[in-house]
Formats: sequence, C-alpha cells, structure tokens
Amino acid sequence: MNNTTLPVHWYSKIEQAAVVNSEKDVAWDVETDLLVVGYGAAGASAALEGCENGLKVTVLDRFAGGGATVMSGGVVYAGGGTSVQQSVGETDSPQAMFDYLKLETQDVVKDETLMRFCEQSAANLEWLMSHGVKFSGPVYKQKTSYPNVKYFLYHSDNSLLSRYGGTHTPAARGHRGVIKNGNSAVNLGGSLFWPMRKSAKDLGVAVETQTEVRQLIIDDQGRVLGIKALKLIKGSDAEKRHERYSARAMRLAKYFPNMLPGGKSMRRLAQHYRNKAKQIEENEREVRYYRARSGVVLSAGGFIFNRKMVKHYCPKYLKGLPLGTHADDGSGIRLGESVGGATKLMQNATAWRFINPPHAWSRGMIVNQQGARFVNESSYGATIGEAMVERNDGKAWLILDSTLIKQAWKEIAPGKVLPFQQILAALNHVVVKKKFNTIEAMCRHFSFDIETVTNNLQQYGQVADGGIIDEFGKSPHDAAVLKAPFHVIDISLAQKLLPCTVLTMGGLDVNEATGQVVDSQQQPIQGLYAAGRTAVGIPSNLYMSGLSLADCVFSGRRAASHAAATKPN
Repeated sequence: MNNTTLPVHWYSKIEQAAVVNSEKDVAWDVETDLLVVGYGAAGASAALEGCENGLKVTVLDRFAGGGATVMSGGVVYAGGGTSVQQSVGETDSPQAMFDYLKLETQDVVKDETLMRFCEQSAANLEWLMSHGVKFSGPVYKQKTSYPNVKYFLYHSDNSLLSRYGGTHTPAARGHRGVIKNGNSAVNLGGSLFWPMRKSAKDLGVAVETQTEVRQLIIDDQGRVLGIKALKLIKGSDAEKRHERYSARAMRLAKYFPNMLPGGKSMRRLAQHYRNKAKQIEENEREVRYYRARSGVVLSAGGFIFNRKMVKHYCPKYLKGLPLGTHADDGSGIRLGESVGGATKLMQNATAWRFINPPHAWSRGMIVNQQGARFVNESSYGATIGEAMVERNDGKAWLILDSTLIKQAWKEIAPGKVLPFQQILAALNHVVVKKKFNTIEAMCRHFSFDIETVTNNLQQYGQVADGGIIDEFGKSPHDAAVLKAPFHVIDISLAQKLLPCTVLTMGGLDVNEATGQVVDSQQQPIQGLYAAGRTAVGIPSNLYMSGLSLADCVFSGRRAASHAAATKPN
C-alpha cells in the first residue's frame, strides 16, 4: 500500500507500513533491542528503563532532542507522599491523590490504571532523582498558575478549591525541577530532560538526532520489526547546517513571542531558518533501516504543530498558542495508525487560560458573549480554558474594578512574579483593558445583555459578602464586590497579548497495563508501544500542570518494562 491510498485527511509524510516475509528480507543498518522514536520526557524514560532492564537501546529524534519537554515549565505532578512533600510537611497518600484525580480525569483511564499511577508516583519521582533530576521545596501554598523562582513545590491543580476538597487535606503536587535559570521562564523543562539525557548517555543509550522516521516495517503476521528513517550523514556539512538552522529557528520563536515589539518579524525569520532546514532534509538525507528486536516505542509528541490535523480534529483550538516544537506534527500517531493502531480522543486538546498571577485578576468576574459567568475564576487555567473553548466558542472577558486593578499592579511588582507574568499583565492593563463608568456603557461596547450582566454582578457581590453560595463553588474571600468604574480585559483564546497555550491530548489507544498500541478490536500490535502525548493517557481529558510530564515518565517506563519482560531469546 503506498501513499496514494492513504486517507484523505492523513496530513502526514508517514508512509503505510512495509510488509516483509522475514526480517532477513531487509538490509538493516542498525540492530538494537528497543528503538525509541522521539526524545522528550517519555522517550528518555523509556530509554532509561530499557537500559536498566538490560536492553540495548537506540533513540531517534528528528531534531536535537528535548521536544515539548524542554519547552514546558518543568513541572511533574507527583504525590502520594513524595520525599519532597514530606520534607516540607505536606501530607499526602496514594488514595488521596487518586480521589482527587478521579474527579479531574473523568474516567479517561481505568480506575486500576489511575491507582497504579498514584501508587507509583512517589517512586517515579525518586527514580527521576536517581537520574540526576533535582526537586525540592519550599512550598507555595496559595493559588497560582506558576510560582516565582523561589518556590519549587505548589498546588498545580484545583485542589485548593472547596469543590474538590473531599475528605483529604489538599496537598501540593506540582514538583518543579530545580534549575539555575535566574528569573527566566525559558527552557525550564530542561531541568527534567537534560539530567535524563546525561544519565542515558552514561548508561550507553545510542542517540541519533536529525533522523526522521517515515515508515514502520512489519512481518506478514503484523509484528513490528523495525523502521525506515531519513537521516543526515553524521558529521557532514549538511548535518551541521541543519542543526544550526533548526536551533536558530527554535531560539527565535522561543525568545521573541508575537506580543513583544518585533516579535512578528522574528517569527518570520524563524520560519526562514526552518525552511532552510527543510530544504536540507529534502535534498541531503539518506535512507536507513533500524531493526528493533524487543519493540518500537513511539514517543514523538502530539500534533499541535500540524495545523491541518488540528483543523480537522480539534478546530476550536486553532487560535491558541501551540506548545511544543515543529516535531509535534502527529507523525508518531500516524506511524501507529499505519499498522492498524486505533486512536482515541483526537478531538481533545487543552487550552491554558491562566489569570493568576496577579491574584487580583482571579477575584474578578469572567463572562461569556452574553455577559454571563460560566466558571469559577479561581480555577486552574486548563479548567477555565476548557469551559471557555468547549462551551463558549473560545470567547471570554474579565471584569475588574479600580480596587482590583490597583491590587494587581502591586502584585506584579518586580521580584514578585516571573518577568513574563509581569510583562503580560502590564501589557493588558495598558493596551488591552478598557474602562467604563457604567454597566450600560460596558454592555453597549461588548454587546453584552445588560440584564444578564447586572444580575451576575449583583449575585457575584452577594457571593463575596457571604450572602449566597456560589453555583461555581467560589469562596467569598476569592470573590469581590465590583463597583464602577469597570475595567474589562479580553481573555479570549485568540487574544494575542495574553497568549492561551494549547496542547493536543488525543492519540493512539494503548493497553493500559503494557503500553502496547492496540487495534480497533483492542488487540495489541506486537512489537509496538506508545507513550507520552503520542498516546492517550492520564491527562487526555482534562489537564493539570505537570500531569503530562508525569504521564510521560509513567507511560515511558511502562512500555520499556514490558518490552524487556517479553524480549525474544
């Protein structure tokens, strides 16, 4: 089967699998036990676990490695009584962690899988530390989307909200990797990936970068034998130029976001270097074949940078700011599909509408196009984003008053928050915010329904005064009596000066006990595994900060462990 018979909405360069009668029919360039495709947190976890179980491991990455992991905030959602939690007096247990996540994950995985994730959580954090990743306190106990650089443990979820309290004391589970990065918010995920990469190198993992996997090779029984890849010749001028152009494109896109002066120009320059890298890929690569005796682990991320796939599967999220790299193009998912792998939840994505810090913003009132409240403003950003995108067409406005604006300015003073948080809040105060002396003027400008807004403001004030219980579960001290003049900030998905980060959550369906990719009949495809955002996992319904990286570790280790246990003689 060739590319002409692939589905209309394939949107990928991945080829249909090549079927051979025997592994002897292929002239393999490299033979290994475990072959890992994609080198972020999931790929590194699979590689390390494979090595520890006696497997010869080879990792392939289209670029230089790190992927969306390095682009992230470096937060691992861990609990159940981690050593870090214990060191700062946080009380937690696997059962408490399970009870909370059961509310958030909405049965995206089986209960036994979620419990196993919680029971293994503390041990997985210790395992990361054994490979050089550093975690520590102190703990930040208030609500925030991301604490300043002095804190490395915080509540990266909704656990501080009364609606999620249950019978357990809320525990901080957002473990930030410790890194000497000053006040910068760039490459914080390197706190996780770089030590893992070093440990993998020390253990003898073979890593080949600038290598793009295009095809799986299977036998006539459907077992995955290996892959075909396109690779730049090691040490060649083409490889050096490709690495240089790719690195320049990444730096420009990362350090010069669109909202900053000159950002769009820098983005265009980044695209220029990306196109030069693509030209090298098209003209100067060689075909190589890799045999994987124990299995192939697909850990190549999601598909947020494949805009055609996003438009097809989850178009509501197109206007958000993609998180990751251009390697997040769905290639890992398509590889699994090419051999009959089933997908799930491809329509699911997560949008992070963070409004705290400043904390004063979260005391304001969020409304939709009609001027009605629809969410607890103190919720974690992905909870707000989900309500905004899925139920309100990606539109939302934040109503504040002069008291909250003054408080917000104090809360974003130098040294109190990260620079990017300060810049974004200040830009929105100065450039985006609109001031209205009356409810009528505000409603005319935004086409809100005046009766709806008036009633919501009145009820919100009663919540703040303790007169009524909020239907969205907001506590009185987190609300405010809003008085004219009103200050309104557009916080919609497409708001360029307040970027709303987006990440895809759907992927390949896997056997939750083994990590094997399964077909439409839930039968495992022998020799094929998926991990991280290439697969459906713990965060695939509703995201909490650090849940994806934690799932990368959980699912990466799971896949490699099973591959080692079933290694052919």
